[in-house]
Amino acid sequence: MKYDINNLDSKKVGSITLNKDIFGVPIRKDILKNVVNWQFANRRQGSNKVKTRSEVSGTTAKAFKQKGTGRARRGNLKTNILRGGGVTHGPVLRSHTKKLPKKVRKLGLKTALSLKEKEKKIIILDNLNLDKVSTKKISIKLKKLGVNSALLIDTNKIDKNFKNSIFNLHKINLIPSAGLNVYDVLKFNNLIFTKAGLEEVEKRLLWFLKKKKKKIIKR
Repeated sequence: MKYDINNLDSKKVGSITLNKDIFGVPIRKDILKNVVNWQFANRRQGSNKVKTRSEVSGTTAKAFKQKGTGRARRGNLKTNILRGGGVTHGPVLRSHTKKLPKKVRKLGLKTALSLKEKEKKIIILDNLNLDKVSTKKISIKLKKLGVNSALLIDTNKIDKNFKNSIFNLHKINLIPSAGLNVYDVLKFNNLIFTKAGLEEVEKRLLWFLKKKKKKIIKR
């Protein structure tokens, strides 16, 4: 899996080989689904809540006598069938977070990257540095690359001029390598790595593989 390294002017400046252990994994849609559901569940706040019968402000005195009125028996006015009463079986404060094994999360990320490689949607650039902020300039450069929806992955030290230049561009997002996740990879059509950003991603995922292999050898 050999890829050309281009600059922002779409000129070839080198080449690089992608690691098969990361970009050549079999595509498993069930793993992608589980990881995306895990991400969405952890994003939820769980802060929606209603007042129950015991939490509603009101009197607990009996509204009317038990017999002789022809009406249904009623203990107080905080019952759920009256206006202003408590809500039965409503939402309560809770956490929606789910647990997912680390090896499944890593496999999900490798599967998403492998899917993009299979679709030939990966572009590698030498860097994302600009002399000055210019949204028009960077928009033209991205069009030359044939990109209209892309996730750009750089090192943790992102160039401020480039970041401000793409701020208002639709369907273009820039994240550090540490923030790479399955949902964002699947959301955008193209993945644009810098050479340094790609090396950081491979180092992060290969470290987990090496650690796993060491454990197997010890046994």
